[in-house]
Amino acid sequence: MRHLTLRHLSALFLIVLFLVEIPSAFAQEELGIYEHLDEYISDDLVFTDELYNEINLKEAIDKPTVICLVYYECPGICSPLLNGLAEVADKSEMELGTDYQIFTISFNPAETPPLAGKKKKTYSKLVSHGDLENGWKFFTGDSTTIDQLLDEVGFKVKKEGKEFIHPASLIMLSPDGKITRYLHGSTYFLPFDLKMAIVEAAKGKSGPTINKVLNFCFSYDAEGKKYVFNVTKVSGTIILVLALSLLLSLVVKGNKKRKTAHFEKPEREREK
Repeated sequence: MRHLTLRHLSALFLIVLFLVEIPSAFAQEELGIYEHLDEYISDDLVFTDELYNEINLKEAIDKPTVICLVYYECPGICSPLLNGLAEVADKSEMELGTDYQIFTISFNPAETPPLAGKKKKTYSKLVSHGDLENGWKFFTGDSTTIDQLLDEVGFKVKKEGKEFIHPASLIMLSPDGKITRYLHGSTYFLPFDLKMAIVEAAKGKSGPTINKVLNFCFSYDAEGKKYVFNVTKVSGTIILVLALSLLLSLVVKGNKKRKTAHFEKPEREREK
């Protein structure tokens, strides 16, 4: 009986893993960050800044550059990401505009320079030192250019209605446009991590990504009244809890039966 229970336990556990992990793996296959360390961005990527200037990214990168990919009307983690970036830029001893620069780029082709300018005004106020006018640029672009950049840096997003499911990460480029580091996260970055990323990028040296835990922005499905990307995880958690409860119940019942059988047998032998 005990051996049978353990076999059922193992089988049920494997089923739970299949239900939780496999759908999640497929859901994330097209989303997330696929790091392209030591690769270079193309020299034909032209975006429009907040002042309607058309800027060739490769030509504009003359110092270590932080690429921050967001969309400006994001209802999720884009604002916390920009807040975290502004906070670490303010705390860092590295001088924005001199030691490094930041390019915030919208991956929503429907967004325009005036919206980019509005965002620049908001976040520039959060940094107390450095050349904010020239050191932190906000860009928009057409769908072809955006897709090309996302592909080159390994940043995979998915559009859901008017919103996007996307990861949160900062991407560091060397002065010649080489990808040297990814800083994953959405709300907080350490000044030391930023400093090291800038120093390494200045030397053209790539560094390993220690924290690879990605946060995702989930778009809300008003009709279905749910967050579309969370469904798999929530369902998987519920299934896991129920399965573990069932397993625990089976084990407890098995133990009770064995104890009952153990005590009943001597009594029967004494009666004989």
